[in-house]
Amino acid sequence: MPSFSIEVESEIVRDAKVMQVEGMFDVAPAKRSKLEWKVDLPIEERPWNIGLIIGPSGCGKTTVAKTAFNKELIAGYDWDGKKAVVSQFGDMSIKDVCAALSSVGFSSAPSWLRPFHALSNGEQFRVTLARAVSSGEMVCIDEFTSVVDRTVAKIGSCAVAKAVRKKNSQLVAVSCHYDIVEWLQPDWTYEPIGNKFEWRSLRRRPDIEMEVRRCTVAAWELFKAHHYLSTSINKSAACFVAEIEGRPAAFSSVISFMHPTAPGWKSHRVVCLPDFQGVGIGNALAEYVASMFLSTGKPFYATTANHSMIHYRARSKKWKMTRSERVAKTERKLGPTSYTRNTYGFKYVGPLNVEDAQEFGIVPTGLSQGSVKQAARPKGAKRKRRAST
Repeated sequence: MPSFSIEVESEIVRDAKVMQVEGMFDVAPAKRSKLEWKVDLPIEERPWNIGLIIGPSGCGKTTVAKTAFNKELIAGYDWDGKKAVVSQFGDMSIKDVCAALSSVGFSSAPSWLRPFHALSNGEQFRVTLARAVSSGEMVCIDEFTSVVDRTVAKIGSCAVAKAVRKKNSQLVAVSCHYDIVEWLQPDWTYEPIGNKFEWRSLRRRPDIEMEVRRCTVAAWELFKAHHYLSTSINKSAACFVAEIEGRPAAFSSVISFMHPTAPGWKSHRVVCLPDFQGVGIGNALAEYVASMFLSTGKPFYATTANHSMIHYRARSKKWKMTRSERVAKTERKLGPTSYTRNTYGFKYVGPLNVEDAQEFGIVPTGLSQGSVKQAARPKGAKRKRRAST
């Protein structure tokens, strides 16, 4: 579709109110309204994954999208108000559905069990994208990020872009919001105003700054509904919250670990709220906290059954896997059947963060980096009052 023209013509019924408006605003009387666009969209010139049709309201974005991508255009889905969203992905296996939801940064299993209308705007945005992208075919989504706040829009755009590129599928987003461009990282953009088409190269997305605060276990109330395993928390846990632009985004807690040969610390609960999932915020907070507790000279361990976290830590140089695929001791009943969870163990081997550990009261003030005893001390420890991902 290198170039084409669009004409939209409609009749104007000149009733009393129409003629009043003509007089009030000096609009020339007309019997018909006619809008025209000349569109140059050379998207067949090279391979691409993500396109963006962008411009202010009324500029013709949706008209262009309907003409160029009529079969691929998705305005929304009919969701059964009585069924969980996880049950509304057609014939897909539960493994593929979970993968689709996680791929767009929607990893909150408790939310998967709710009907669509019970989800937040951000969750509805992501589950709709998961259903669209899971087809593996080209999709065009109108009003992209229009129903969510701008922080969620940016993070959601980044998560969706990762999913589309990983599947090597194609997404055309239609939006009036220019703030998502550097987060969505489209391969091409088209602006109806001026008929402006541009191929773009991938750029590094902006850093996400987190303000980390120490908190009491009372903060768990905000996060517990989104933990994949349990809503309980150890009352003696040391707790931390990461805020993004003043909004709570993630939670991490630590408890003492009475290991028979190497006692130390253990990650207790790590949760990222659904609106902020998909860009590594939970992992960044967990590692930031681990780097401070490692500064005590004691090892830091973590056990998880969360698939996304397992995959990340298995590839990361900051974690060493200590055991794999151990069946958890507890079982949960699910109807007439039961299931067990495979858990993986890790040890944090990343850099220390003595300076921030002192700020948070985890280690005594005056302790130097070199005085921390560690069998294999990693290099490159840096002070990060504001962690980034």
